[in-house]
Amino acid sequence: MLLVGKKVGFALTGSFCTFEKTIPQISRLIEEGAEVLPIMSFNSYNIDSKFGKAKDFIDKIENITGKKIIHAIEDAEPIGPKRLTDIMVIAPCTRKYHGQNGKWNYRYTSSYGCKIAFKK
Repeated sequence: MLLVGKKVGFALTGSFCTFEKTIPQISRLIEEGAEVLPIMSFNSYNIDSKFGKAKDFIDKIENITGKKIIHAIEDAEPIGPKRLTDIMVIAPCTRKYHGQNGKWNYRYTSSYGCKIAFKK
C-alpha cells in the first residue's frame, strides 16, 4: 500500500496499440491505495481504431476507477490550479517527451522532477 492517500492523474494519449497493456496499470495503482483521476486526450476518447472501440476503453476505465473520464480541455484546466492530483502519469510517454520535462534538456528526466516534488 505504497500509494495510500495519493491522488494520481492517469492520462491516456492516442497511442491506441498500448491501451490493452496500459489500462491494467490503473488497477494496479488502485490496488496500491491510490485514488485515480482518469484523463484521456481528445483523440483517445473519440477515435475507434483497429485496436478497439473508444467506447469500450472508456467503459473499462470508468468501471475500474468509478469516475467519469476528463476528456475536454475545459474540464482538465482546473487540475493544476486546484491541485487535484499529487502526481500525473502520462501513458504512453515516449522518450522524446519524457526527457523534455526537466529544463527542456534530455539530461534531466521526469524522475528528477518527481524527486523534487516529493521532497519535504
